Amino acid sequence: MIKSNTYSSIPRQAPNERAILKQVNTLAWLLDNSIKLPLINYRIGFDPLIGLIPGFGDIAGLIVSAYIVLQGMRLGAPQSVLFQMMGNILIEALVGIVPGIGDLFDATYKSNALNVQLLNEATGNPHIGPVNNNFVDKRLLWVIVIAFFALVALIGLAGIAFFWWLVQLIRPY
Repeated sequence: MIKSNTYSSIPRQAPNERAILKQVNTLAWLLDNSIKLPLINYRIGFDPLIGLIPGFGDIAGLIVSAYIVLQGMRLGAPQSVLFQMMGNILIEALVGIVPGIGDLFDATYKSNALNVQLLNEATGNPHIGPVNNNFVDKRLLWVIVIAFFALVALIGLAGIAFFWWLVQLIRPY
């Protein structure tokens, strides 16, 4: 009599899928939790520090955050998870436009860590179901690409407007 393996229903991941998950987990840790602030015993990452650079920092953070979503698409994460991930990035990007407050929000909200947690659950939790290895619907891909470029343009314009506002404050009449 052969005993059945109770773990046979848990989806197995291909080596390249594990490598992608390891890569995005490391990236999210670097962006959101890699630096320990000793006096307050809190962790931040490079994302809020890069975000201190007006315009450029927010765009750079957005591009790296979008990379995690694209890797989720590559892994075949469900569309609902991808939309949640995009929502997390959108919240962080829109609040991140506001100088000072946006950077504090970025240090506490940690959208990359949230997105990687969603991705880990979607690819390994049997209650959500295994990922399908079919690529995401092309319409969703176009929505993501258009939304991404619109958000980059919006943040870039906000950074340029902020820069010119600062120039106007400093410039003598």
